[in-house]
Amino acid sequence: MDYDKEYWDNYAKENESRYNEEFAKFIRDLTTSLRCTSVLEIGCGTGVDLRLFPDTFEVHGVDLNDLALDFAKKKSPEFDFKKGSITELPFSDSAIDIIFTHKFLNCLSDEDLEKGVSEMYRVARRYIVNCEVFDESESKIDDVFRRRNMLNRWSNCKVKIISDVDMHEDIEPEKIRFTLLKKLDE
Repeated sequence: MDYDKEYWDNYAKENESRYNEEFAKFIRDLTTSLRCTSVLEIGCGTGVDLRLFPDTFEVHGVDLNDLALDFAKKKSPEFDFKKGSITELPFSDSAIDIIFTHKFLNCLSDEDLEKGVSEMYRVARRYIVNCEVFDESESKIDDVFRRRNMLNRWSNCKVKIISDVDMHEDIEPEKIRFTLLKKLDE
């Protein structure tokens, strides 16, 4: 997996300014309404999307950036933050009730995204949520980011599509597609 440490260190330093309380509430409330007790954010950065979860939840975050993880651990020491890659998640099969990504899959190569989809499927016990900048054709945004059509990416997995809609601008002002999948029994 390609990883530009300097780029992502700078991203981590600016991550607090990207905090979106409405999205953090949304993901917490969704997790609660689905009666999940364990949650994992892949590409968690400094953990801003996880901060509103109460300590009654088993909360996990995975990221490759040491600086971001150090900050996340200081801000939310009660949660489990690990260094890891979406292509090789440090969890056993069906370990986590709900796994989510938030504007993370947009920065992966197609090869890493394919491996990541397999890993999310492997680790998820019940649900997978992808909230990614959307475009049917997966066009490039810039040298790092690419729009994604996650519904197409899940077509070869045993999942039920619960929702695949644009998020309301009050929750996420960018054109983000919310895709909620239920993992089916194998």
